[in-house]
Amino acid sequence: MTNNTTRQAGLGNARPAARRSNPASWARSLLDASDANLARVLLAPAFLLLLLIVVYPVCRLFWTSLLDLRLSSGMPARFAGIDNYTSVFTDPEFWTALTNTLLITLITVPAALLVGLALALIANLPFRVRWPVRLSLLIPWAMPLAFVGMIGGWFFQSDYGVVNDLLRHFRSTRIIWFNSGWLSFIAICLTITWKTCSFVALVLLAGLQTIPQELYEAASVDGAGPLRRFCFVTLPLLRPAIAVAAIFRMITSLQTFDIPLTMTRGGPGTSTVTLAMYIHQNTVDFLDLGYGAALAVVLFFISMGVTTLYLRQVRTEL
Repeated sequence: MTNNTTRQAGLGNARPAARRSNPASWARSLLDASDANLARVLLAPAFLLLLLIVVYPVCRLFWTSLLDLRLSSGMPARFAGIDNYTSVFTDPEFWTALTNTLLITLITVPAALLVGLALALIANLPFRVRWPVRLSLLIPWAMPLAFVGMIGGWFFQSDYGVVNDLLRHFRSTRIIWFNSGWLSFIAICLTITWKTCSFVALVLLAGLQTIPQELYEAASVDGAGPLRRFCFVTLPLLRPAIAVAAIFRMITSLQTFDIPLTMTRGGPGTSTVTLAMYIHQNTVDFLDLGYGAALAVVLFFISMGVTTLYLRQVRTEL
């Protein structure tokens, strides 16, 4: 009697589980018109697309970095483990390229933020006709990077460049920009700043448009001048837009490639070679796909690490 009761109780407990695992009931729950199920259905294509264009390439890149895959050798790929990463961290050219990339980031990101903020404030002034001023911000941003590098190379050309033509009013001798490592580096940083400050200005201009004018009027009534209104009204409310612009600029500056390539080809020597250029050299010129993939993985983790640290800092401040 007791065994039959226990068996029936057990069967009774198993039936709901069987019903829950029934494919028909699962399909009916999926087709339920609740908000949670609707969100799953709408997000499924985006999730699949994310797997296809982000997760799979990153996993494929990481797997390639574990292979000895040199197309110039004519040998099939073989598993090399962490040999490529060991070569990366003992390669002096990698450290030179990484140092140049970090210096470009440390110089051009704050410079683009400062210049972009000034341009955004100018574009936000109450002009009678605003669209020519705001349209001018699009010109550097809309130009291709390689074209900007060619313009920068022409500007800093030693014989007929615009920069030397302006400097001749202050000094008699011309400056040969691309024969010196640090002068070439300055020319590249100035060109990158000019190219990217327009993007920063557009992001900050959008942030300025969200600040209510009533706050400025209230501050003026309280006796705050233009500088105090900028420090205590504009900057605090503009910090989220500044954070977004800084994150995008840091990621793109760590991947700097086109402008140094078209201006100096990494010269003189390796003084202006960036990490992205070094990856391109190993994969395209030397056809060493395994080593180039290892360099790309290192750049990926550097970008993610810098972005994560900055997001944490911004979250604590905001």
